[in-house]
Amino acid sequence: MNLLEGLNDRQREAVTTTEGPVLVLAGAGSGKTSVVTKKIAYLMEEKKVYPSKILAITFTNKAANEMKTRVERLIHTDFNMWIGTFHSIAVRILRRDIDRLGYDRNFTIYDTKDQQTVVKDIIKRMDLSADSYKPRTIQAKISSIKNSGGRVEDVLSESIYSERITKEIYYEYEKELKKNNALDFDDLILKSVELLQNHEEVKNYYRDRFEYVFVDEYQDTNKSQYEMVRLICRENPNLTVVGDNDQSIYAWRGADISNILNFEKDFKNAKVVLLEQNYRSTKNILDAANSLIANNPTKYKKNLWTSSQGGETVKYKIYSSSFDEEKCVIEKIDDLHRDYPFEDMAILYRTNAQSRGFEEHLMRAGIAYRVVGGLKFYDRKEVKDIISYMQFIVNTDDEVSLARIINTPRRGIGGQTVESIRKAAIDSGKTMYEIIKNLDEYNLNIRASKNIKKFVDIIENLREKKDSITIHEFIEEVCRESGYIEDLEKENTVESRSRIENIEELINSSYEYEKNYEEPNLEEYLSSLSLLSDVDKSEDTGGVSLMTVHGAKGLEFKVVFLVGMEERVFPSGRSMDEDDEVEEERRLAYVAITRAKEQLFVSSCKSRNSYGQPTYNKPSRFIEEMGSIEYLDTKDSELRIEYDRKSKINRMNSISKNFRSQREKKAEQKLNTSKDFSIGDKVKHRIFGQGMIVSVTKKDDDEELVVAFDNGNIKRLMKSHAPLESLNE
Repeated sequence: MNLLEGLNDRQREAVTTTEGPVLVLAGAGSGKTSVVTKKIAYLMEEKKVYPSKILAITFTNKAANEMKTRVERLIHTDFNMWIGTFHSIAVRILRRDIDRLGYDRNFTIYDTKDQQTVVKDIIKRMDLSADSYKPRTIQAKISSIKNSGGRVEDVLSESIYSERITKEIYYEYEKELKKNNALDFDDLILKSVELLQNHEEVKNYYRDRFEYVFVDEYQDTNKSQYEMVRLICRENPNLTVVGDNDQSIYAWRGADISNILNFEKDFKNAKVVLLEQNYRSTKNILDAANSLIANNPTKYKKNLWTSSQGGETVKYKIYSSSFDEEKCVIEKIDDLHRDYPFEDMAILYRTNAQSRGFEEHLMRAGIAYRVVGGLKFYDRKEVKDIISYMQFIVNTDDEVSLARIINTPRRGIGGQTVESIRKAAIDSGKTMYEIIKNLDEYNLNIRASKNIKKFVDIIENLREKKDSITIHEFIEEVCRESGYIEDLEKENTVESRSRIENIEELINSSYEYEKNYEEPNLEEYLSSLSLLSDVDKSEDTGGVSLMTVHGAKGLEFKVVFLVGMEERVFPSGRSMDEDDEVEEERRLAYVAITRAKEQLFVSSCKSRNSYGQPTYNKPSRFIEEMGSIEYLDTKDSELRIEYDRKSKINRMNSISKNFRSQREKKAEQKLNTSKDFSIGDKVKHRIFGQGMIVSVTKKDDDEELVVAFDNGNIKRLMKSHAPLESLNE
């Protein structure tokens, strides 16, 4: 097979440039996956490079699996090379050498919920207000610290009291994880970097092993991931990174666009290859995308083009209200169904909250749909319970898993008992499991001691069986000996039967794992489960797809509806004061546009509700920046709702259009519409509670108010929109 067949000139250049650092700037729909996989195959087939000398790093398990499958198809054989996500590669590095950092190699990987459990316990121990220090918020701060390279001072200010307390929580959190022999997701990268930085022999081992390194979606790397790549690579690396500076949309979770922009500076004598030929969208769609993104200043300018001509014009329509927008978009989808299956159409929006109205109209119309997101398989309670059993059996230092399973199913070991055990462990410097294994040695006066001993017997029996049976047999044993399945069978409800089916599916996953690995073991199986990300598991139930633009990255649809294109919606109101944030919003809009293959409909509305009141936003600046698109006239008659008069929702909508209640008018008079606010004023917000104004900035005919709320939140609010009540006399 000729590996270069079907490649355009730029793609061929990227594939055949095998030596030295190469930056492949791949525009949307330009065939980057084909380039990466063919380059890996080219190294093996034409350059006779051993697969074990190649490392390929992706951002999702789906991308890693697709890459491996494509390469196997190209070279007609299975092969042994490292292809995986940053986190899965990091786990392999740590499983080999983490003992150099003072951890046991059988460490547990904590997911987000596990992390929040640890944080919640620390907040309780420190006697802090759960309202002021929410575990989810603190966990996000901790993640931000670690994504910045573990530099606390980059994220938390010593001069702000709440952030000083957060810093204390962070240090306690780190001590707790170390005690539990556990790492969180962000630690996987951070600890790998620490290992490579501080242990020369470990770094040299990987530099000797990997002669060629590939990184996909390089624009999404954060500081720690960049450092990990740099440390693995040799002095003059054969490093190929593929990405698109125009699709860098994850700064909010730590992605650093400077990594891709500084590639030539970081890796001397680098070659840059631009992939600009698009194989996805029509010319009119690409013209709109190019016109939009040209408004961003950037080092690398691309101009996407296609060999196919014309196509449908990009259409823009403005509606009188968000209700009308939702209704008319769904009507258009129903109309287009004559030519397109529902599965070929998608509605993209800036925030998750925008989906509700579209969902309601889809349900009324009887149109099948799926919201990309929601509760995933590995987040379901019964699945997490069984996984926690296995995690604890592998690592009995893991007190988060222990707390989850010790009374699951219920066996008479209550929360107070668990707290007594935890306190005894802290006081004695032992682990909780050491305490309950030797309960008679501690004067705890626990009434549930008999039940605790039964639990210990279950764990010890399972630990003895762990290495002598297959993984799927072991899961079956966990379910049987713990009494978990028996408990669900006794419940005998539709929900309990569904839970049993989910556990059966977990067992199926272990079967598949066993088939795909030469030497399957429980520890690696648990690692693979921990590394599964939400984006890899979007369940395809058919119908119209609804998702945020962030969730649409990497996907494509024949017909796309890009809705809510208004100032302060898209671009987000939170981004409008900073040029770099507006530029990221523009890149996000570019991603949305380039999801469309054949037809793109863009819309905005004159008013939408916010905190129960109508707000009025201008059409997004991005509309004008899209250039020569078709503006559709919107007549009032087209916007009128023709639903059944008995519909409660329709009646409520009619009421809101024709008049407002006296109660609403009185409430509005109390708000800030006629009030001049000053720094230091005390105010009350119906959602965020009481706070103080710390900044007032004139914005055209409006004012932006920055409010520090008593719950620790700081919000930027527009005076005309925010329901603020003055508390000053």
